[in-house]
Amino acid sequence: ADLGFQDELQSGTAQHEPGPAAATPSPLEEPTLPLKVALIGSRFFAASVLDALRQESGVTIAAVAAPAEDDRLALAARKAGVPQVHVLANPKIVPAEAVPEGLDLIVAAHTHARVSNEALARARLGGVGYHPSLLPRHRGIAAVEWTVLAGDPIAGGSVYHLADGWDAGALAAQDWCFVARGEGARELWERALAPMGLKLLAQVVRHARDQGSLPAHTQDTRFATRAPMLRKTVQLADE
Repeated sequence: ADLGFQDELQSGTAQHEPGPAAATPSPLEEPTLPLKVALIGSRFFAASVLDALRQESGVTIAAVAAPAEDDRLALAARKAGVPQVHVLANPKIVPAEAVPEGLDLIVAAHTHARVSNEALARARLGGVGYHPSLLPRHRGIAAVEWTVLAGDPIAGGSVYHLADGWDAGALAAQDWCFVARGEGARELWERALAPMGLKLLAQVVRHARDQGSLPAHTQDTRFATRAPMLRKTVQLADE
């Protein structure tokens, strides 16, 4: 199946213009069930996240926002009977009306659209997104490819708070993996980083459901690097 690989790889979730990282932990509140979640995203990865979160007990997908009617996420959401499926008029911004009021959490999975402050304000715990790098390393749209280009022996994934700054919000969860010799960006994404994203997002959603809060650890900007878009596929040389 066509995974829309190039778009899948360049999956740093867009969030505001560069600015200071948000690091204030979500306030501890009594858990509310079911946890009402809005999912913002596109393509194969976001549709996979939708399926994974629908399997979580005590979690309800109240809304989905996607960039097109025929996007995999939109199609999967309509088939699953998600109450609200919003198609973005502007692929660069998620307005307040894209999500309903009374949410608990917004989850971003492969979206280049900035989730507006007005939309985030509709969710009790704000929003989180998945980025396929060990943030603050490789902030940007081509994190997996820059991981390979830099010759990193270790890669990883991060769930972070949607906040001011490009991939700069406080960290809610991280995991890591080795990069195999000769492994290209596509292989690394499909073998390790996409499954890792599903696991980490589900982990954070369960924490929000059970604890009524989100973990928040400030990114150490001393180790921040950029991962701008590349125009060609990157393959690690097999030495």
